[in-house]
Amino acid sequence: MSTIRNHVQLIGNVGQEPQITNLESGKKVARFSLATNEYYKDTNGEKVQNTEWHTIVAWGKTAEIIEKYAGKGKEIGVTGKLKSRSYEDKDRIKRYVTEVEANEILLLGSKDK
Repeated sequence: MSTIRNHVQLIGNVGQEPQITNLESGKKVARFSLATNEYYKDTNGEKVQNTEWHTIVAWGKTAEIIEKYAGKGKEIGVTGKLKSRSYEDKDRIKRYVTEVEANEILLLGSKDK
C-alpha cells in the first residue's frame, strides 16, 4: 500500500536531450523534460490538445539507460514519485521546484526514432 502513496506514471515525449551529470562518486544523474498530451473537444466540438511539461530526474542505472536510449522526441514511460525542494537563486530569491524522480523507464515507439 505504501507504494501508491506517492506514485507517478507518465507516458510522453522527451522534450530536449537529457542532461547527464557524472558525480564524484561515479554515479550518474539524468535530468530532462517530458511532454504529456491530453486531448478533448471544446464547446464547438473542435479537438483541442493540451500539453503539460514535467521535469524528470533519474539516478544510477536508470540514468544510464536514459543517456543511451532516450533522446529528444523519444516516447517513453516513466514511473516514480514526486519530490519537492527549494533553493535560493543568484538574486537570493527562494525558488521552489517539484520534479518526478524516476525509478523505472519504459522505452516506447519504434527503434529508429
